[in-house]
Amino acid sequence: MLRVNLVLLLVATICAMGVVTSQHKARKLFQDLDNEQERSRSLDVEWGQLQLELSTWAAHPRIEKIAREKLKMHGPDSSKVINASLPAGQGGRP
Repeated sequence: MLRVNLVLLLVATICAMGVVTSQHKARKLFQDLDNEQERSRSLDVEWGQLQLELSTWAAHPRIEKIAREKLKMHGPDSSKVINASLPAGQGGRP
């Protein structure tokens, strides 16, 4: 009878250690998941900021201003502008 009790005690101890270990792993994984979700939210915010910055850098008025001021470019005279159009049926818009 003593031998059976010792075996049962050993089995119960091993099972308890397994439960403790699995709970610890589950908590650690949950903490890692929470950290990664926070990182994901942070990256989403950064992505939005970068999209806004990109739209600002590529804005037509900004590019035109840089072309005029830094590159000394200007639009052509209206007398030198020729509007070309394709005849109907050759890929032009109707």
